[in-house]
Amino acid sequence: MSISSTAPARPLRGVSIGATKGAVTCLLGRNGVGKTSLLRAIFGLQPIRSGRIVWNGADLTILGAASARPPWPRPGAAGREIFPRLTVLENLQTGFSALKRGERVVPDEIYTLFPVLKSMLARRGGRSLGWPAAAARHRRAAGDEAEPLILDEPTEGIQPSIIKDIAAVIRGLAARGDMAILLVEQYFDFARELADSFAVMERGEIVLAGGKDDMIESKLKAHLTV
Repeated sequence: MSISSTAPARPLRGVSIGATKGAVTCLLGRNGVGKTSLLRAIFGLQPIRSGRIVWNGADLTILGAASARPPWPRPGAAGREIFPRLTVLENLQTGFSALKRGERVVPDEIYTLFPVLKSMLARRGGRSLGWPAAAARHRRAAGDEAEPLILDEPTEGIQPSIIKDIAAVIRGLAARGDMAILLVEQYFDFARELADSFAVMERGEIVLAGGKDDMIESKLKAHLTV
């Protein structure tokens, strides 16, 4: 996946970022620098004035917002948004709408990735279960086309023990080698352990980018300090 765009809302100026299979690209930045505008542009929720959004060689830019629905799926995204009045199982099943009737089952892979879910299927959704339930739902909805995967600040407000589980899942998905992962984060220590490359945003621009081994930690942190 590669993105080069200029968009409204928080204006994006010459943003260029890419994600490759088998690797985690981490997008860092303070609140209000344009990360959300970039994600909205990727998902076709916000038009861009110039540039391109390319996925698997296809230019998604020309497809517009309609590309967010089959047969032109946008990349899978996972935040922690769930339906708190529904059970965990019901939350997973909300991802069935894009699937054919015969495919509307929760595969065993979901419980391998998120073991905590299997014992809590009848429990109502809650904050601590938000990320694994939402991520599993999005992965089920996207099916075999769940590449790339975009994670929007999955650690925000999450207890430390679950953050470790999130990190393990992300590592496992990246290690499979068939999925590009774009991780949007503010928690630097979490990002540092997972990222293969970094891109840092300020005022709608990418101001620092490169491979993990090329990054100077003090420079990265300087762009995150309030």
